[in-house]
Amino acid sequence: MQSPITLEALHILDAIDRRGSFAAAANELNRAPSSLSYQIQKLEQDLDIMIFDRSGHKANFTDAGKLILERGRGILNATEKLVNDSTLLANGWELDITLAFDGIIPIANFFPLVEALGNVSKTRIRLQEEILAGCWESLADDRADLLICPRIETLPQDVKAETLGSMEMVWVAATHHYVHKRTGGFDAEARQKYRAIAIADTARDQPAMSVNILQKQPRLTVTNFNAKCQALLSGLGIGTIPKHVAEPLIAEGKLKIIEGSPESHMELIMAWRRNKIGEAKSWCIQYLKKHWSLV
Repeated sequence: MQSPITLEALHILDAIDRRGSFAAAANELNRAPSSLSYQIQKLEQDLDIMIFDRSGHKANFTDAGKLILERGRGILNATEKLVNDSTLLANGWELDITLAFDGIIPIANFFPLVEALGNVSKTRIRLQEEILAGCWESLADDRADLLICPRIETLPQDVKAETLGSMEMVWVAATHHYVHKRTGGFDAEARQKYRAIAIADTARDQPAMSVNILQKQPRLTVTNFNAKCQALLSGLGIGTIPKHVAEPLIAEGKLKIIEGSPESHMELIMAWRRNKIGEAKSWCIQYLKKHWSLV
């Protein structure tokens, strides 16, 4: 059986509540006040309930009317979302896109992309931090549509990748850390005497990866890059961080590069699965090719 409550009626009730009167609602909807009154009275007759209490100088919503108004707004919002989502899909744009990135890359690097995408599409974007093997697992398991992370030696066969740039990594410790009192080279044997600060791999099922951590080395594992930096600043251990992140902390006298430690260059790539490409992902790929830079 067809419901007497139409979307048009719900729009009228919403306008009356927001504008405070039938006349103001009619003006907003470009309708005659008598037309609105007729439609509401007909709805009341069809439902056999009173939506408005007309006993005073001003018509007020009854409890039943308030219920229809509140639930009706939920229906209006869902309908608007349905129209927007179907329009997006009809034009080839994904409803949602998830961009995963390795936690050593500051999230602020992706804010310009979010702003620019919002100017061309209503696609909803999610920025998702992953660590090490978790990056590639998120892509393989479709938890991410696009991935930005350090290059691995062998890429999965169904993955296409583009180089974005490189990141210089340096060994650091707090200025007061006792590693700075040592003498001699800083090889693996020397390194394993000091606690390493590591970030936990976010992989759920794949074997976890580790970088610059020795098997017998004491370690502190934290959940994100910011926590790693805080642990380093507190003097809890040694570790590698991007040089552009380290430089201001070194200038402030909070961190110091470990003497004799090697610098390393990490190639950053964006990767995606070849068989899954939509307008939003394609747009993001082209944007990052043109505008990528570390902040």
